[in-house]
Amino acid sequence: MKILGVDPGSRITGFGIINAEKLKFTYIASGCIRTKGALTDRITTIFEGISEVVEKYQPDIVVIERAFMRPDRPNPDAAIKLGHARGAIISAVGSRGIKMVEYSPNQIKKAIVGKGHAAKDQVSYMVCESLKLNKAPQEDAADALAGAICHAYHCL
Repeated sequence: MKILGVDPGSRITGFGIINAEKLKFTYIASGCIRTKGALTDRITTIFEGISEVVEKYQPDIVVIERAFMRPDRPNPDAAIKLGHARGAIISAVGSRGIKMVEYSPNQIKKAIVGKGHAAKDQVSYMVCESLKLNKAPQEDAADALAGAICHAYHCL
């Protein structure tokens, strides 16, 4: 099963594709869609970038990180921008008829590291270990790969 994980962000959206057979994972690709300019331009860039990734890699399923707001630092404006980015991703994937699933950041961290409040460097380390990578991907891409691995653990 080819799984595309997506870590949504209005400035940087990470993506990572793995192949999962039973509990054997193979790295396919990862990267970041970097945006700039007005929010409308950034959302268009995200839609087009995810559309290109989906077209190129033809995933069987897409995993998207669920939106959240940190209780210790609530920022409604950031949450709204994240919602716009998620909408662009969901539209790009949904328009192609590909199934999507969502996991919270804590669910992803727990599946990868074993605890829901793991640090970013712990997630990155475990992604490298799980996929036998020599070098850690960029942080947002590592988070996207973690989402893909999380889904593989949940469904295989």
